[in-house]
Amino acid sequence: MITIPTLSPVDETGAVRLTIEILERLLGPDGLPGLTVRLWEGTLWPDEKARAATLVLNRPSALKEMLAGGSEVAVAEAYVQGAFDVEGDIIAACALSEHLAEQTQGWTRTLRVAARLASLPAFNNTTSVDGFRPAQLPGRRHSQERDRRAIQFHYDLSNDFYALWLDPRMVYSCAYFDAPDTGLEMAQVHKLEHICRKLDLRPGDRLLDIGCGWGALLFHAAKRYDVRAVGVTLSQNQFDWIEQRIEEENLQNRVTVHLLDYRELSEKVHYDKIASIGMVEHVGGAHLQRYFQKVSGLLKPGGLFLNQGIGFGPEMRHNEGRSFMLEFVFPDSDLQPIGRMLGEAESGRFEIRDVESLRHHYTKTLRHWLARLEGRHNEAAFLVGEEAYRVWRLYLAGSAHGFLRGYITIYQTLLAKLNGLEFNPMPFTRKAWYRP
Repeated sequence: MITIPTLSPVDETGAVRLTIEILERLLGPDGLPGLTVRLWEGTLWPDEKARAATLVLNRPSALKEMLAGGSEVAVAEAYVQGAFDVEGDIIAACALSEHLAEQTQGWTRTLRVAARLASLPAFNNTTSVDGFRPAQLPGRRHSQERDRRAIQFHYDLSNDFYALWLDPRMVYSCAYFDAPDTGLEMAQVHKLEHICRKLDLRPGDRLLDIGCGWGALLFHAAKRYDVRAVGVTLSQNQFDWIEQRIEEENLQNRVTVHLLDYRELSEKVHYDKIASIGMVEHVGGAHLQRYFQKVSGLLKPGGLFLNQGIGFGPEMRHNEGRSFMLEFVFPDSDLQPIGRMLGEAESGRFEIRDVESLRHHYTKTLRHWLARLEGRHNEAAFLVGEEAYRVWRLYLAGSAHGFLRGYITIYQTLLAKLNGLEFNPMPFTRKAWYRP
């Protein structure tokens, strides 16, 4: 057992000096590029120069709350509970969280810092801002009931909340930017169109969207390509949203939505084309083979399947211990590298037609979402509470940072179900995907 020596507790004046000392030990005398730290009483560190982001320590105990746990979750919880704020570019500030988590892992290397943290004043958090808590899911991981609870934890927060910062179609997946200055709404239309063109949708096709979100692809495909679109979701809020829109737009004969697990779909009903956009991350690595086999069972021979999902990037860092994303945002999510994803697809008798990385597109999408959320801070906090707002702000910023650095990435993969003993015919070029 390691005993960490402690100094005598300090008063608030001493806490200023001690906080600066700890910052200098962890970050060096010049701090991190692009970041200023402002203490609760106004002191600026390392100097008064304007920078991209300002870390605001709201109370003398802030660094203790951030670092005593020695993990990314401790930093995240301190932010959620108001120990500190970030003014300016929170994506740039994510580098600080990453650096601090690295510096404070393994107290045997930083006993002096640990001793000084222990000497900072304590903060007795006897009340919660609004009671937002990490997910606690009962049952076997990736059982149907637990998956339902995991999805509802994230997606059933509030339709009105998501409507504040998503585009009008409520597309909650990576947009597709055809130019640097393309706006979010048009980029999401481009994404929907890109998917439909890759799937070579034809009038009368039966299209299945697994994990259909708020139905944007269903409505786009039905109205623009005259297909019969069927969606499945585990989110009650999303289901209700789609049902209402079907009625409002009189699309009962072309769009259908089911509140069920994709594993419950009958393989007696076959589809010409299937899409799964941002759902495979919830499947679990141990269940990928069954996932692709199930999709294959639902698809006609020669049919196309577009599978889009986030995965590990080449620079992915595997942190030990607790995860902010798994506890506060996407419980039970399980990212996989693209190599494993493609291998499992081939084991399900799929031919790999095309693989496209959308990493830069998702970085840009997340920046749009984050700016829109920050611009509606008061409304968001009113709808879901200040703590939930902080969780989502941190999640969007952290995700943007992860895509920017290549820790995580996203691939859109076009697959074809083998048709008997012959490979399916395919176009010689991609020109049809990019026509005006």
